[in-house]
Amino acid sequence: MIIYHKMAASRIKALQAGLEKRYPGEEILVIQTHISIIFLVDAYAFKVKKAVNFGFINSLTLEKRKFFCEKEVLLNNRLTEGVYLGVISICKRADNTFAWDCKAGEIVEYAVKMNRLDTGKQMDVLLEKGMVFPAQMEQLAQQLAVFHSFTDTVRIDNPARELSFAFADLINQRDVMIDFFGADAGLTMEAAVEEAENFLQSNKYRLEERQEQGFVIDGHGDLHSGNIFLLEEPVIFDCIDFNDAFRRLDVLNELAFLCMDLNFYGRTDLERHFLTTYLRHYPVIVEDADWHLFRFFKWYRANVRLKVNLLGLRDKVPTDSDYQIIKDKVEEYWLLFKVYRHLLFS
Repeated sequence: MIIYHKMAASRIKALQAGLEKRYPGEEILVIQTHISIIFLVDAYAFKVKKAVNFGFINSLTLEKRKFFCEKEVLLNNRLTEGVYLGVISICKRADNTFAWDCKAGEIVEYAVKMNRLDTGKQMDVLLEKGMVFPAQMEQLAQQLAVFHSFTDTVRIDNPARELSFAFADLINQRDVMIDFFGADAGLTMEAAVEEAENFLQSNKYRLEERQEQGFVIDGHGDLHSGNIFLLEEPVIFDCIDFNDAFRRLDVLNELAFLCMDLNFYGRTDLERHFLTTYLRHYPVIVEDADWHLFRFFKWYRANVRLKVNLLGLRDKVPTDSDYQIIKDKVEEYWLLFKVYRHLLFS
């Protein structure tokens, strides 16, 4: 069951007004995702968790939102230095206004405080402009290889079963798919879920062997280009904090997300540079079966991005300015999903 308490526009405005009092004269930008609201001032970014329950995330209570804020800072400090500054409280005053980083009053929300980075250097923005280069991908690959080789290894009781359940979660968006693409899309989705389950059962033992070899890690979990800044040194941020299972994964699953994203932008050349450098520093593909798993994981990651954007469609109304952008992404990820399916089983 999906429970979604959409934050009222009036409350967002009131939070913004409270931030304007703390940073007078600065422009306050507000960005919304399906699980967070980000407030940007000149030097800082503040992330407030929404009260939602999508099944894979439950942040309905204030205590849970505080917990996830604290966890976000702790986990991301494994990959960044000097970006995540801590968790602050937001209080409600007697006059119903909000005070940020308050010392007294009724705490009504918590926020992660970060140093604001140059959004023009986000990797997805640079990919759109054709301004990502092989040397940057090699630098990123080296950084990730070090992180992946030193982060904690973990155990998953039945990796094939867990992946099968995660892949099949896409079916929950079947009604939206049919609305936009017709009944055939629903049938394709159902067939794909069955094919994924059969593939995973066929590769069950290899997945378990890779776990024994130390290739199942506590990683980032959401490694796409929107979560990377290409500065003098790459900055990887915004790892999964709200569901440990999404962050505990085969390293090929982690790499596949970024490579799928590069395919989405039509940059298979950058994918080759990235993988070649990464595997030279940390050889995580040790037999032919691993390449088949890698292709499956790219298909699974297209599934994830498709699902996230379908959730975005549920949250939007046709008058929203970014509705068409989300719809276009759904169409593009659906096409990529079908391409990966064909490549895996042809």
